[in-house]
Amino acid sequence: MATDLRQIANAVLTARAAKPVVFAVALVPLFWTLWLAYSGELGAEPVLESVKQSGLWALRFLLVALAVTPLRMLTGVAALARLRRMIGLFAFFYAAVHLSTYIGLDQYFDWPAIWKDIVKRPYITVGMGAILILTALALTSTNGMVKRLGGKRWRALHKGVFVAGLAGCLHFIMLVKGWQTTPLVYAALCVGLLAFRRWPLRLPNARKEPRTRPAAAPGSEAAPAPRFADGSSPARRS
Repeated sequence: MATDLRQIANAVLTARAAKPVVFAVALVPLFWTLWLAYSGELGAEPVLESVKQSGLWALRFLLVALAVTPLRMLTGVAALARLRRMIGLFAFFYAAVHLSTYIGLDQYFDWPAIWKDIVKRPYITVGMGAILILTALALTSTNGMVKRLGGKRWRALHKGVFVAGLAGCLHFIMLVKGWQTTPLVYAALCVGLLAFRRWPLRLPNARKEPRTRPAAAPGSEAAPAPRFADGSSPARRS
């Protein structure tokens, strides 16, 4: 039964429509926020609420991206890896919306005031650091950049996603007043996902995906294609 469900999940996620559907669903929070702004239902401070919502969705997508590999390892549904890059890029997208709304609508491009905020408010300093990391990861997310950097350097760079996740959670905790439950829940999820990467587990019925590679021709010096920490290849992230 578990094998049948795994096969069904893999078939659904490898279908041609899977990525367009995920792409459309990922845009729903943006259009919903725009609709609330248009209809005047974002509260007494619509700009601040827009900044808050875009930041929350950036953090949510980042945590979902971090959860892809643990879910893949727990369930054996290898096709989940196809969505990891798209979800990670949506985390960057909402982070960019978050930053743009803050700069353009909250600060009106007052660069001295923005720099003063970055320097004097620690939660903004931490948030800016997270966005810079996400920007670097987004710019190097293509298969071409994997080949250009080399698998080892690419993997080292993209471990920065863990730092970005922790920084995003810290930014949220420092932003709210007092010790509220929601930011701590996000932080606990992030720490749990990072702990799983250090001490991975698998369900008893989840088969480990074989890492088979074609044998090289005698005398060939060609190096094997770079693979990521979870065993997937760059081509599978497209």
